[in-house]
Amino acid sequence: MDQDSYLVGLIGSGIGPSLSPALHEREADRQGLRYLYRLIDLDTLGTAPEKVGELLDAAQNTGFTGLNITHPCKQLVIDHLDALSAQAEAVGAVNTVVFEQGRATGHNTDVTGFGASFARSLPEARLERVVLLGAGGAGAAVAHAVLARGAGHLTVIDRLPHRAASLAASLNRHYGAGRASMETQSRLAKLLDRADGLLHATPTGMAAHPGLPFPAELLHPRLWIAELVYRPLETELLRTARVSGCTVLDGLGMVVFQAADAFRLFTGREPDSARMLADADELA
Repeated sequence: MDQDSYLVGLIGSGIGPSLSPALHEREADRQGLRYLYRLIDLDTLGTAPEKVGELLDAAQNTGFTGLNITHPCKQLVIDHLDALSAQAEAVGAVNTVVFEQGRATGHNTDVTGFGASFARSLPEARLERVVLLGAGGAGAAVAHAVLARGAGHLTVIDRLPHRAASLAASLNRHYGAGRASMETQSRLAKLLDRADGLLHATPTGMAAHPGLPFPAELLHPRLWIAELVYRPLETELLRTARVSGCTVLDGLGMVVFQAADAFRLFTGREPDSARMLADADELA
């Protein structure tokens, strides 16, 4: 492909509602680029997540410029890459792969994407005590983002305790001993009572997984709530949190800013994040 033509895609499960194709293609159109963004949905293909390496090879051999990677492949894809950016290596998850000179390099734009969204919408949020619910690839990314912003202590909770423990240990190695710890779901009520904010990084709230991730009575007005789900944009957690007097951040900003960072990696061109935010508001 010449320098003005790009073929990119997204690998993940249940990705039909993704905003990524429209966000990327609209920005490319404004910049005069030939840019095709294709969805590679594991559910539609009937392909197991563990086959992500085969999909990666097929895309590279077909001439793709790169791929975005989402649930449930952000960690599985790492074993099939030639190199990782420093940030992707630190997080232990990849959401963007660039093919160049026969090599596949993994990046993580979720960290920078969430960081930009948080700074834009919750610039004055207290960060002394933060709780993270969900320690998968997206959870790891936002954990790095808030600790990089100076969070005092992050408590990690996951339905798989070993995954929470592993993430907390990794965060302590990168940000200093005592910056993170793991707890079980049974401790959530006490933790939220003392917390400044909650990062919600589980699938609960998505169209296919409706409901609340914990009882509504655990919410209180001193909490800010940051949601990673963006389809639907107004999850039950955000609706309930607003009623409880919480300050809230929906998942749309993270989607836009991570897409802008991925667009930059794919094309080497500077995206207009403000225009992409306007696109997202129109499309959401």
